[in-house]
Amino acid sequence: MKFEKHTLKNGLRIVLVPQKNVLSATVLVLVKTGSKYETKNISGISHFLEHLLFKGTKKRPNAISIAEPLDRVGGQYNAFTGEEYTGYYAKVDEKNFDLALDIISDIYMNSKLDLKEVERERGVIIEEINMYHDHPTYYVQNLWTELLYGDQPAGWDIAGTKETVQGIKREDIKKYLEKQYVASNTVVCLAGNFNNSNIKNKVEKYFSKIRNTSPSEKIQVVENQDSPQTLIHYRKTDQTHFCLGARGYNFFDQRKYQMEVLSVLLGGMMSSRLFVKVRERLGLAYYIRTETSFESDTGFLVTRAGVRNDKAKKAIGVILKEYRDISRKKITKEELSKVKDHLKGKMALSLELSDSRASFFGLQELLKKEILTPREIYDKIDKVKEEDVLNVAKDIFKPEKLNLALIGPFKEKDSFSKIWKKENY
Repeated sequence: MKFEKHTLKNGLRIVLVPQKNVLSATVLVLVKTGSKYETKNISGISHFLEHLLFKGTKKRPNAISIAEPLDRVGGQYNAFTGEEYTGYYAKVDEKNFDLALDIISDIYMNSKLDLKEVERERGVIIEEINMYHDHPTYYVQNLWTELLYGDQPAGWDIAGTKETVQGIKREDIKKYLEKQYVASNTVVCLAGNFNNSNIKNKVEKYFSKIRNTSPSEKIQVVENQDSPQTLIHYRKTDQTHFCLGARGYNFFDQRKYQMEVLSVLLGGMMSSRLFVKVRERLGLAYYIRTETSFESDTGFLVTRAGVRNDKAKKAIGVILKEYRDISRKKITKEELSKVKDHLKGKMALSLELSDSRASFFGLQELLKKEILTPREIYDKIDKVKEEDVLNVAKDIFKPEKLNLALIGPFKEKDSFSKIWKKENY
């Protein structure tokens, strides 16, 4: 899988991932800023700005004039905000590639940030916050990061709070955009079927007026835990939703591949240990999944599940036992081989799509300034050994790294205090 990388004189990086055997093309613009770059009084500003960029430019004065041309050609377009990055993309039929590049570059470079739109979108975002708060499956994940990182950017909701969103002014947003949306902080990734002959000059033309100043850096995350922690959020629910897991490694740590293998083995597929045990054999949950998260300075492994309220302690106990067992006995060669094939096969399937390729290559360049091809990642996965997985399990499943965030009809934190007894882990 070939790619090209170019850096313009102003520091803007361009990643080209041509793919002639598909009918689509994707334009993705990424900026290295997100919720970890915010202060408390403007928590949620990255996400707020992401919404506003689709509300109008000088060339396209309102949201309809941005959306309608892409709708007319059946395009897929959206944006996303994370802890360390924000992205804007459009995926279209190959013959409409220039339209996608024109629109995405226009909203990134020329957003009006109209005051009326700021006030209107403020209400939309507050309703988005309400929506996720009302869904315990989603909200428990916010509680999980709050439990891990507390009152610092890594522990805050990416969308902010209703109070901070109410307090963010247009001047704050404009200042944040001008500080962070600059050449050295931006990657333009083009993937799919596009004409590669003059594409570098075309991108340079569209982004010729991008600012060339130094962006703000994020504050380093502080992690300080010496015993297992629990966060119980009381809510009258028919199910208890929880996140149970441990602190892990960031994406610069080579052990991330071993932790990913461990995660998939535990709960990343329908034949994984926890899915078979908790759902298929015990019938305790409809959904149960183990996942990893890797950021530049943080990382974790977590199992999420929703269970009957009176079965919550039993389900948590089963998961803790599996954590304990996998940190005491090496996995089999057959299990390891299955997980490796799963990871490589899943990556191969996802990268058939131009938008997935754009994210795969673009985010690596944005966050690491180094791009590994799928084959290079496969090689790293293949090098993982049974004892490597055991050593990682022993390390991250230490009691002082374990955490439980939970939503359910439990008023007392002590309701789950006994799960941390030594015999459980």
